[in-house]
Amino acid sequence: MASINDLLAGKGRHLITTSPQATVYSAAVLMNERKIGSVLVMDEGRLVGILTERDIMVRVVAEQRDANLTSVEEAMTRDVICCRPHTDLEEAKSVMKHRRVRHLPVMAEDGSVVGLISIGDLNAYQVDY
Repeated sequence: MASINDLLAGKGRHLITTSPQATVYSAAVLMNERKIGSVLVMDEGRLVGILTERDIMVRVVAEQRDANLTSVEEAMTRDVICCRPHTDLEEAKSVMKHRRVRHLPVMAEDGSVVGLISIGDLNAYQVDY
């Protein structure tokens, strides 16, 4: 059975990150430029949250907050659901479905972030293999 490691071997492990102090506007511009739906929020090399398109819609747009004045820390999801490199792809897909998330950071045993997968990555991998 294929694992997250197999998916990352083809996709790559490059991480797009931002800091908690960045503005939601700057994070949204980064997400738009990279054509991605989330950024990892890192503080001193440690994962402290994830900012997703949904976070921006719910915590900034719907509340009519100014994205230039709202910090990523104010809008991000703090309780980040993660997986491990050895996690089976079907298990990751099940977690995403049942927890209603579209992105899973991949954490090594030492707590470092070694990748990020999306539901789109899982679907594309399954179509290709």
